[in-house]
Amino acid sequence: MEQKNWARVRELVGYLRYDTAAELEKLNEIWELDRVLTNYLLPQQKLIGKQRHGARVTKRHDAPTTPHQRAVRHESIRKRQTIQMNAAFKRIRPAALSRHILALTAELEVLALAKKTGPVRPVNSAWNGSITPYRHRQSDATDPEVFK
Repeated sequence: MEQKNWARVRELVGYLRYDTAAELEKLNEIWELDRVLTNYLLPQQKLIGKQRHGARVTKRHDAPTTPHQRAVRHESIRKRQTIQMNAAFKRIRPAALSRHILALTAELEVLALAKKTGPVRPVNSAWNGSITPYRHRQSDATDPEVFK
């Protein structure tokens, strides 16, 4: 399950670093909308069993269903909870939800890229020059003439 969640997270928000309060707020909005999308609209297959035949493993999965459908069919769910989940499902507009998530991720990316980076420190050429005084060209490491 962690691998699935990790892939979904990176698929949505990418690999940038988010460490400000504004970015956290956007991330929380995205996670809430993605929770609705994932639980009500994205079907998943559950592993029923594995059978080993020597070195070969055969896996069997059930039919793909959404977490919402699994919850409604579960025997421990009360009628009131089922009605509430079904009402929430009927209010979902998938295309609008997807567009909203995309807009929020674009805003999040703009916030992450607009952050000021630290000052660029100049290279100490006097120190670097003293370490390798014989290196004058890019290809010195492969040039046998340099080491004679």
